[in-house]
Amino acid sequence: MSKTPPAWLLPGPFPAEFPTEERCFITELMNDPACPEVSLALARVAPGVTTRLHHLLGTVERYVIQRGAGLVEIDGLSAFVAAGDRVLIPAGAAQRITNTGENDLVFQCVCAPRFRPENYVDLGD
Repeated sequence: MSKTPPAWLLPGPFPAEFPTEERCFITELMNDPACPEVSLALARVAPGVTTRLHHLLGTVERYVIQRGAGLVEIDGLSAFVAAGDRVLIPAGAAQRITNTGENDLVFQCVCAPRFRPENYVDLGD
C-alpha cells in the first residue's frame, strides 16, 4: 500500500475549531480546493450570542441544527429552530442566528459552492 494518499482522500484530523469575527466558532470539516462544489463546517454559537448580520455572495448555505435552540433570521423573517431543523439560505440573503437556549447551539453548515472568506459580506450588527 502506498504511503501517499489518493487524490480523493483528504486525510484527518479535522482542523481545530476557531473563533470568528461573526461571533461563533467554526470547525472546517471539509473546505478544500480539491472539492470546489461544496464545503461542510460545524458551527457553535454560545448561549445568548447573536451572530453578525451578513450574506454570502454567490453561495447557497444550508444549516442542519444538531443541538440547542435558536432564532434564525433570513432577509428580515425570523423562525425558532431546534435539533433536527434544517434551514435553507439563498445566496445573497441577509442572515444571522441567535442562541436562545442555555447550552451551545451547534449546527452543520453546507455551502455550495464551497465557503470562501472573500464571499462573506458583513452587514453590521
